[in-house]
Amino acid sequence: MIDRPFYVLLGPDGAGKSSVMTEVGAKLPGWRTLSTDDAFVGPAHELVSRLRRDVVEDVLPNLGTSFSTEFLASLLQTAVVHLKDQVERQDEDVPLLMDSYYYKILAKCRLAGIEQHPMYTWWRSFPRPRAVVYIDVSAESAWRRSAEGARLNPLEYFGERPEWLGFESYQKSLRKLMLEEVRDRPVTIIEEQPSVARTADAVVEVLTP
Repeated sequence: MIDRPFYVLLGPDGAGKSSVMTEVGAKLPGWRTLSTDDAFVGPAHELVSRLRRDVVEDVLPNLGTSFSTEFLASLLQTAVVHLKDQVERQDEDVPLLMDSYYYKILAKCRLAGIEQHPMYTWWRSFPRPRAVVYIDVSAESAWRRSAEGARLNPLEYFGERPEWLGFESYQKSLRKLMLEEVRDRPVTIIEEQPSVARTADAVVEVLTP
């Protein structure tokens, strides 16, 4: 594995990474921002957005009945490989900030019950970021942002339905696994801020010391 000129923005569900990345992109126009969220996916990669929507709309509601966790992991891998491809095509003179990389998807696959899988070894062989910026947020704040569970999908809580205790437990486990996965990288944790703008300022400060 080799270090590449990119950085990863990581955080739990409800941390507001997409909003923060938009702000950071405006503050650092010389940087490139990369994510599988629709706002960051260009027309050439519409398939990535479509697969993401299919996972949320078709697979997750029928997980454990029509679709297995292994099938889910296979679809999620398309996002991981897309991000890797973009890193490998990146101009080394253009710094890159990426949303989550494979770290969050791997943690969610493990929480879905796939503790070990050959593709994890492959993902861990991908180019490594120079550093990780972890945006922290309390489970209470994230729960409020989710409209007390109304906006959650089944990969954001434990249990059959979104309830506070299942959400809190899931987010604690997710945080632990993500930080465990990046333990060999320089990691800066940004504590919860009062606004997206303040969070973005804190991220910019880390990226441009």
